[in-house]
Amino acid sequence: MSDGGGQVRQRKKNASEGGGNRPRKSKFTSSSGTGTGSSPSVAQQHQMWARLVLMVGIAAIVYFTTFRTREKKFATQREVLDLRTQPLDCSRPYLEEISKFAGCIPANCGRFVSDKIVSPAEAGILLDLARAGFELGQSAGGASILDLHSGALSKGTQFINVYRLPEAKKLFTSQHINVYRHVKDKVQKAVADNFRLNVDALHLTHPTFFSRLTNGTAKTIHDEYWHAHVDKETYNSFHYTTLLYLTDYGKDFAGGRFVFIDNEGKHNRTNVYIEPKRARVSGFTSGGENMHHVEQVTSGVRYAITISFTCDREYAMADPKFALDEAGEEEETSETNATTA
Repeated sequence: MSDGGGQVRQRKKNASEGGGNRPRKSKFTSSSGTGTGSSPSVAQQHQMWARLVLMVGIAAIVYFTTFRTREKKFATQREVLDLRTQPLDCSRPYLEEISKFAGCIPANCGRFVSDKIVSPAEAGILLDLARAGFELGQSAGGASILDLHSGALSKGTQFINVYRLPEAKKLFTSQHINVYRHVKDKVQKAVADNFRLNVDALHLTHPTFFSRLTNGTAKTIHDEYWHAHVDKETYNSFHYTTLLYLTDYGKDFAGGRFVFIDNEGKHNRTNVYIEPKRARVSGFTSGGENMHHVEQVTSGVRYAITISFTCDREYAMADPKFALDEAGEEEETSETNATTA
């Protein structure tokens, strides 16, 4: 038994010794992909790419759900609006300042638009007035202004006083002037009605002006009308801003929409659009609740009037006293005498 057992053990030993002559399999083979300095396998490469695509997808989802800009049309060119309003919370600096002026504090801050305040005929007369004025001067860039109160008129890269030009008396008629004043009064009343103000607490303020916008290349900072801004920060006198559009979006010009920028939290915002339409009036409180800009005009000519109001008598200005008023009165007197005769 012991001899048999010894033979068995001997054979195992011999087998073991014989196995020592066979080459050992490497622990680090290229097929395993775990060897030092070896390249990833095809399967591992696919896995890496899958992870990368997943990470990019997650990042895109986070971005588009966190940083969003929505668009909303407040007034389209095709609509005929009796009145459309949007109440807003007043910005704190605006509310703190305007609270000093009794009778001029809005029930709510916000904005409105209406196609029923000014008639198309009145807008047509004012458009004729604007075109006549801009015949005497235009900006070398894309934005020209005509201020009938101060007489400021864009010309090249500077401003001139339109009332120093003899041609002004021939271009501006008494009808133009009367309609301008009448329209201003109607817009002032609309502001008072919509924000529940005492109309006598509102005062016309500087600047109030016609604007002519084209797709011309900007030559000075005054031509860059498309930057977002807050009127109260740009013009300290402003408390309420209105615009009267004299030409039609999509017909007389392309681009040039008026855009409110409503920020909603840190990352979200909504762009609220007004498409200009002849005789359309828009109005809004001039504080930070109504940040806005005008899109760049891409073709045609966009005409409008900015009519601004203040609650502070210190910044109030009277209706324009045109140099041609006396001449207009003389003409009317002559016509009356001729009729009487």
